[in-house]
Amino acid sequence: MRYVAAADGLRLAYDDQGSGAPLLCLPGLTRNMDDFEPVLEAYGDRARVIRMDFRGRGASDYGDPATYQIPQEAADVVALLDHLGLDKVCILGTSRGGLVAMVMASFARDRLSGVIFNDVGPKIMAEGLAAIMDYIGKPPAFRTLTEAAAALPQVYDGAFHNVPDSTWAAMARRIWREEGGALHLRYDPRLRDAVAPAFEPGAVLPDLWPLFDMLAGLPVGLIRGAHSNILSAETAAEMCSRRPDMAFAELADRGHVPFLDEPESQTVIDAVLGQLT
Repeated sequence: MRYVAAADGLRLAYDDQGSGAPLLCLPGLTRNMDDFEPVLEAYGDRARVIRMDFRGRGASDYGDPATYQIPQEAADVVALLDHLGLDKVCILGTSRGGLVAMVMASFARDRLSGVIFNDVGPKIMAEGLAAIMDYIGKPPAFRTLTEAAAALPQVYDGAFHNVPDSTWAAMARRIWREEGGALHLRYDPRLRDAVAPAFEPGAVLPDLWPLFDMLAGLPVGLIRGAHSNILSAETAAEMCSRRPDMAFAELADRGHVPFLDEPESQTVIDAVLGQLT
């Protein structure tokens, strides 16, 4: 585990392994760099896999919840790139991470060599936002990681199929921390307060299509879970229409979000990385 200081002094955790074209992995809203363990395992011998925890998540410092916003997170990414001496990087962004990549296109496009979106796009489904508010910031409903892993197939019932028990166990370990006979969140629960206004019913979300269009000329990939409640089939189709050269895969047995160990997911990653080397 390594750390870089953000402009406000907050310590941001990251991991840097492998060699080759730099691939920066940015996690979802409440998630952390451990979600990209399958990417490091699959690509560490052909890419420089950099994994980052956003402020208030994982091993990064908790700060003022008012700073848990996408523009600040995008600025933190640029701070990491400067720290590492990287002129450009390809971003593999899961959910929130993909939104950060689009915001970067608005002020730091020259730092991007490509973008791979994992189940996210310029338009977010209201159904998914409501589902996030059902759990974000709340104490875990399970007592142990073993109990959580056993329950996850039912929690995600209807969205995920053909998932090995070992994958559910790894997911539980990545989401929660077991200590003192209880499970604990691996993020600042005040993150709920930071995002709640944008997630309220009727809230007007910014138009991100112009930011997606700013990626013109860069290699782009899209992975979608067929049962996603965040990225609709219509939005994915529009992304493909605007970028007919975009590598795209839809995973029949996945919802939000694919684990990135699936052959279809890795076909998309392969396609984008192949354009960088």
